[in-house]
Amino acid sequence: MVLCVCDKSRLKHSEFRGDRLKLSTKGKYGLRAFIDLAVWGEEKPVALNSIAERQEISVSYLEQLMAKLKKAGLVKSLRGVNGGYTVAKPVEEISVGDVLRALEGDLTPVECAGIDSNRQCSSSAQCVSKIVWKRINDSINDTVNSIYIGELVKESKRQI
Repeated sequence: MVLCVCDKSRLKHSEFRGDRLKLSTKGKYGLRAFIDLAVWGEEKPVALNSIAERQEISVSYLEQLMAKLKKAGLVKSLRGVNGGYTVAKPVEEISVGDVLRALEGDLTPVECAGIDSNRQCSSSAQCVSKIVWKRINDSINDTVNSIYIGELVKESKRQI
């Protein structure tokens, strides 16, 4: 039996520090900002400066994050005196995974040619470590896809 750690396996779209995998500030701050928008924007658009103040995130960084969320179809922007941002669809239909993927890209922390049907790995037939990588990847995606923004909005409102 060959135990292989495919040299094509690597961490991506996040940082590895110490003993844990971490999302970038785009994912962490962007999710906080999106939840804030969902909580405070149910009745009217929310200005970025109000999100920035509540979440202690710079307006210029929020502009970058909102541009990514808008491109993904998760937020809408309205111009004018009463303008700002709104959530583009019901929060019960938006998962944390949707938001994080819009901000971070693919959330797969380990890339392995042995588990990607579109790629080839010379050791795939004998490699058992690919089972670990697949379970890690699936677990992360299953978790973020099972948490909906609507749940987080309800929890946030309980804490306000």
